[in-house]
Amino acid sequence: MSCSVLLCREIELSQLRELLARFGISITEVADDEPIPGSWFGDPEAGIIATTLYIRGDTPVHSALHESCHLICMDAERRANLHTNAGGDYDEENGVNYMEITLAGYIQQLGSERIFRDMDCWGYTFRLGSAKAWFEQDAEDARSWLIGHHLIDSNGTPTWRLRNP
Repeated sequence: MSCSVLLCREIELSQLRELLARFGISITEVADDEPIPGSWFGDPEAGIIATTLYIRGDTPVHSALHESCHLICMDAERRANLHTNAGGDYDEENGVNYMEITLAGYIQQLGSERIFRDMDCWGYTFRLGSAKAWFEQDAEDARSWLIGHHLIDSNGTPTWRLRNP
């Protein structure tokens, strides 16, 4: 399947900056011909070091959100030592995916339908075969995990806090 995903150069980057600043996450842009610091999967995937997200113009927006959501969802101890590998367990990864989809709605050019498509295109795998089916029919455990850590409220709205502890 051939498909393309939305890239950071194709959105109003100020929207992503403002969104992530609400969590205390800053963005550092890297020149297109430079390696991305803190990228676990390598260029063009986003990188994370401490509370800084590193991106290039060719970084997929879903990658920028995914790595940011790792920062949001990890505990304070891991966040304090974060460099490249977000780690985390199964429940946290599901929370990251759920939060990624939730935050997509705050970026005008992205939204939920586009993030579902981009996640499927990039190769995220879910038991029900698609990101949308997972989110709508199989993600109650992820939602409960996020609510339990006070990262979203019972309406699914972000609380704009980092996980603590």
